Amino acid sequence: MTDRQLPAPADLWASIDELWTWLDAHRAHDGEQGLLLRMLKLSEEVGEVAQAVIGATGQNPRKGVTHTWDDVQGELCDVVITALVALRTLTPQAREVFGEHLARVVTRSLGGGPAGAPER
Repeated sequence: MTDRQLPAPADLWASIDELWTWLDAHRAHDGEQGLLLRMLKLSEEVGEVAQAVIGATGQNPRKGVTHTWDDVQGELCDVVITALVALRTLTPQAREVFGEHLARVVTRSLGGGPAGAPER
């Protein structure tokens, strides 16, 4: 554990920028290869979610129950963080890009039609 305080929701993007800066300073590969590897990291994290779900449900009879649903939550958080850092890698305007996209998804999913019906 560290003494570092958890970021408040308002500090989410500041934390993402900090992580991006740190990762960029310690990257092993530049250019397109570095970009591709940053995007592939997301697949690795999604795989860890799958592994945690399999472990939480005991679906591997050889291993049994190896994870908890709290582990799954943590892995899902890692996916979100990794995705936001990947987005920040693609654009310094990650906050705006994400906000605009989220607004479109919310409008498309929740707005306009009967409750729960997607817009066409």
